[in-house]
Amino acid sequence: MKYLIAGLGNIGAEYEITRHNIGFLTLDRLADQQKVEFETLKLAMKAEFKHKGRQIHLIKPTTYMNLSGKAVNFWMQELKIPKENVLVITDDIALPFGKLRLRAKGSSAGHNGLKNIEQLTGGQNYARLKFGVGDNFHKGQQVDYVLSPFTPQEFDELPFIMDKACDMVLGFSTIGVNRTMSEFND
Repeated sequence: MKYLIAGLGNIGAEYEITRHNIGFLTLDRLADQQKVEFETLKLAMKAEFKHKGRQIHLIKPTTYMNLSGKAVNFWMQELKIPKENVLVITDDIALPFGKLRLRAKGSSAGHNGLKNIEQLTGGQNYARLKFGVGDNFHKGQQVDYVLSPFTPQEFDELPFIMDKACDMVLGFSTIGVNRTMSEFND
């Protein structure tokens, strides 16, 4: 059984520790835990490992957030991974900071990275792990907010929350989306 886990974010040092890059940061944490390293390949940085008989492929698209679907679709086809074995990790301003919510499918809710994945993979029926980054911004300041770094207090809390997100990724890959949702969703 093969799984594709796509952590969304933007490449470049200026985006590295921003809220919008929580997908990248979470996969970096999981790769560290699994003692694997990313290599730059077509449309993404990629790493892989085995867990409980499952082959888990991690990708961090190098296409920038709004074109994430190019990388997700390419690697789904390249690795012959069905959409039900795909999980996308993304930031979510509708959730309070640190809240994690796994969904089997759903709308993009205005998230451009998810919109592009929907367009290029043919619909909304793929799992997503939404990582709450809060909504502490004024009207019209959403882009600045998601592209800004975490506060020092948030940064201190991130490792614990990312560890839970990593556990949710492994759960998705072994016990499935429904059991993982019932065990982990707040």
